[in-house]
Amino acid sequence: MKILKKSITFQNMEDAREKWAKRKIIICLAIVEKNLITQGMSGQMGGMIVFRQVKGRTIATSMPTHSDKVSEKQAAHRERFQKAVIYGKTEMESPEAKAMYEAGKGNKFPNAYTVAVADFLNAPDIQSVNLSGYTGQVGDKIIVAATDDFKVIWVKVSIFNEDGSLVEEGNAVQKGSTQEWEYTVMNANPSLTGDKIVIHASDLPGNVTDEEAVI
Repeated sequence: MKILKKSITFQNMEDAREKWAKRKIIICLAIVEKNLITQGMSGQMGGMIVFRQVKGRTIATSMPTHSDKVSEKQAAHRERFQKAVIYGKTEMESPEAKAMYEAGKGNKFPNAYTVAVADFLNAPDIQSVNLSGYTGQVGDKIIVAATDDFKVIWVKVSIFNEDGSLVEEGNAVQKGSTQEWEYTVMNANPSLTGDKIVIHASDLPGNVTDEEAVI
């Protein structure tokens, strides 16, 4: 009996599930040569091994398996994509929304529909939060840099004291057509130690990204 050693490499378990989901998995165990017991055998044995004849040789393989199991992560991805498709189709029914997404088409996304679907699937990214201008005085400025694959529609700033009480919150104002948003402080805050600044950024489909900074 000549044993065949063959390895299949996956990056991780998720990679393995992705590649083998809904496929038959057959592992070749051995090619049997000059063995009177197994010579000419075909069919399965004990529900674990299958013998078959190929070009006069007896080949033993594991029983093929069939997996329909979907991981929670895969199910979540599928559900989110389905929602993105629905969002894209709905936006295309609105002339205003369709015209807006048309402006984002290009080599990567050839039409307004694909731009809308991608927009749903990608949340904004808060690049930076500049607190150097915040000293607790009315009129101080907090600068936020936020981007999105299509468009950030609003940025909100919340300021909390160390004990968790809310000092203030409000919307930042975009600086022209740049990625920077400026928040003007409305209330005096004499004690900044341990205070927390929370930034929220949203895109058109309603994806919201949050980021915290502790002073």
